[in-house]
Amino acid sequence: MKTIVTIILLIAISMPSFSKNDIGNILGKVYEEENKPAIYANVILKSVEDSSMIKGAITNEDGVFNINNVPYGEYFVSVSYIGFANYDTEKLSLKDKELNLNGIELVPANSELAQVTVTALKPILEMRADKVVFNVDGTINATGENALDLMRKSPGVVVDNNDQINLLGKSGVKVFIDGKQNYLRGDELSAFLKSLQSDQIDAIEIITNPSAKFDAEGNAGIINIRLKKDKRFGSNVFVNLGTRIGQMKSYDGSISGNYRNKFVNVFGRYGVGQYANYNNNDFLRHQYGRTYDSRNYSTYKDIENSYRFGTDFFLTEKSTIGFIIDGNISDSKNNSDGNTTIKEMNSSFIDSVLIAGNNAAGDRSNHNFNLNYKWDIGKETYLNVDLDYGKYNNSDSDSLPNSYYNNFDKGLLFSTNNYQIDTKTGIDIATAKIDYERPLFNGKVGLGSKYANVKTDNEFKYFNLIDGNSKLNENQSNNFNYTENVFAFYSNYSGAIKKLSYQAGLRLEHTKSIGELETFNEQEEPKTERAYLDFFPSVSISYPVNEKNHLQLSYTRRINRPEYQDLNPFLSQLDELTYKMGNEKLQPEYTNNIQLRHSFNNFINTTIAYSRTNNGISRIVKVTDDGRGMLLTKRNFASQDHISLNIAAPFTVNKWWSTYTSLTGFYLHNLANFEGEGTVDVKVKSWNIYSQQSFKLPGNFSFELSGWYGSPSIWEGNFKTDAMYSIDAGVKTSFLNERAKLKVSVSDLFKTMQWSGNSSFGAMEMYGNGGWDSRRVRVSLSYAFGNKNVKSRRRSTGLEDESSRIKTDNQ
Repeated sequence: MKTIVTIILLIAISMPSFSKNDIGNILGKVYEEENKPAIYANVILKSVEDSSMIKGAITNEDGVFNINNVPYGEYFVSVSYIGFANYDTEKLSLKDKELNLNGIELVPANSELAQVTVTALKPILEMRADKVVFNVDGTINATGENALDLMRKSPGVVVDNNDQINLLGKSGVKVFIDGKQNYLRGDELSAFLKSLQSDQIDAIEIITNPSAKFDAEGNAGIINIRLKKDKRFGSNVFVNLGTRIGQMKSYDGSISGNYRNKFVNVFGRYGVGQYANYNNNDFLRHQYGRTYDSRNYSTYKDIENSYRFGTDFFLTEKSTIGFIIDGNISDSKNNSDGNTTIKEMNSSFIDSVLIAGNNAAGDRSNHNFNLNYKWDIGKETYLNVDLDYGKYNNSDSDSLPNSYYNNFDKGLLFSTNNYQIDTKTGIDIATAKIDYERPLFNGKVGLGSKYANVKTDNEFKYFNLIDGNSKLNENQSNNFNYTENVFAFYSNYSGAIKKLSYQAGLRLEHTKSIGELETFNEQEEPKTERAYLDFFPSVSISYPVNEKNHLQLSYTRRINRPEYQDLNPFLSQLDELTYKMGNEKLQPEYTNNIQLRHSFNNFINTTIAYSRTNNGISRIVKVTDDGRGMLLTKRNFASQDHISLNIAAPFTVNKWWSTYTSLTGFYLHNLANFEGEGTVDVKVKSWNIYSQQSFKLPGNFSFELSGWYGSPSIWEGNFKTDAMYSIDAGVKTSFLNERAKLKVSVSDLFKTMQWSGNSSFGAMEMYGNGGWDSRRVRVSLSYAFGNKNVKSRRRSTGLEDESSRIKTDNQ
């Protein structure tokens, strides 16, 4: 019943009521000198009451703009354009269906005014031609979140209970930081994203069909996290304190600063936090006539320090060189208690009960360095060079006691097996990238090259604990080293033929990798060496059918390489009955994507997409060779077909109410045949909805209500999941002359982010469910020191595509 009520509530809050008689359009034309149209000028509609942004538009090639679906009321329009003084209209009163501002003539800016731009409140979500932008800094319910939590709130993105990211129902998403690929994967990537707090993040960009300029990896698309970086002249210092209170408590704080003048920009941030969480996982397995009923509860505590420091030197008006150093250091403790009841199927008699625990302690660190040079050569010609180096280290020590009893009361002890597992992981990442762009004929050409070198060193030591003494088990210990080199070259050309604009590109990537397993028992293991050259074309065509309808058709081919640890063929043990093993035979997966997007009135955006993946990589759960346990491993599937439909609509209902709703439906078909083990032929139809409502209240307060619902779906290759949903609410205000900001929010109000599902593969049928500390009160208080009215340095347009200087690492 609660699920039905929540779905009705989500649909209700995503469909605000308004009268069509109270809505009109504001249009006009912007000129520069000599009556030339101002192409791609920024036009912002603002409230007279507080100058907050209501809607935005960009002029077309004729200098014309049209702001649609504007509720009747009083506004003013602000226009900004490179090299010209900003223009603000007088107060406008919209009372009819159309208000024409006729010609707006801009005047050249003097040297001082050229540095000034209008500052407006960003909308929470922006729909752009090539991506959707989630402006994190503008939303209340982002308070106290980390990057992984924020992705759960991003349109079309689903993060499952194993922290795997899906976009429009597809796995294989690649994460970028400030336009640069993060090479960490799996658990390392998850831990890194959890280390990024919301006060560090400016926006999250969702790119479903990237151009050839981007790395080809990521068959579901790219999620680019844009970090904050102050671009204003003067000096500022920001202090932020936050807490999260659920069944467990977390605290964090940070201080950041910026100093900028005409010659240099220096910025930095330091943050510290103590984070705590819990999760519970229950599994019921039927295999070979026996039942294994497992219950597990674990807690996690982490103390983390993070830092970021950078400097840009403005060598000339058109050339900049800069560097960024960032990273984090953390210490964690993880304790879990579990039990597994073992008996014959359809019997009430218990054969035995496994009581198992895991007491783990670990430390992680990652440090990154970026050097960037950017040169505006002139006549729309640009050169950009990036050099990056990142180092990630992780060490864990797990103590795993396992005891078999005749019942839960521990009456009769059958046997005891105690283990200790020590692991160390080191990842070194070095990249060099150059991009060049200039006009050619009637369009623009882009050329670039990139080299990436990744080295991973994984040490796994397994100890038997006997009478309090530890002895290395050489048969179950190993070192796994993996090296990967990728050299890429791309070319991209964009132009227009009358109303039709186009972009075409080709990316070549040559990959060479070596995986080497070294066992402690001196058993020789063959190296896994690969070398392959791939071509990745991309094409995009955009056509405005008329003033209200715009079409875009795009195609890309992409790749997803196996995660480093998934190539390690050695067997690791989670407890006496649960194992995990890599697969050195994993091949890269390749995906062809085609996407059609329609935009109506800059209001409703509809996207239809189809993709076909060959050699798809997915996790399966199978019975161990002895028939007692379960083994988690990854395999290549024969194929995956995916069809999706997404409808997204940002809308301003009136001066105090704005809304955004995204609805996604998809069909997925996984097909595989693993000889002697089992087959997979899974078809699923699923849908999810996300809606966010923002209300401006009296007294400098605002309120936000957001929620999402996901229907039954599929996780990895063949695990069928049940429906999940969540609703968040929050309020924010500012005081002390708007220097202080307070945000209070509650996540998962009804405690419904609990997962459940089932799978069937080979001789195993499995049912599972679980949850975590998802319902929490989050409080954030920030204060800004320094000059609030410093001048902002102009960017090329208000729709910036700046490539900052950061590289990523992890956990």
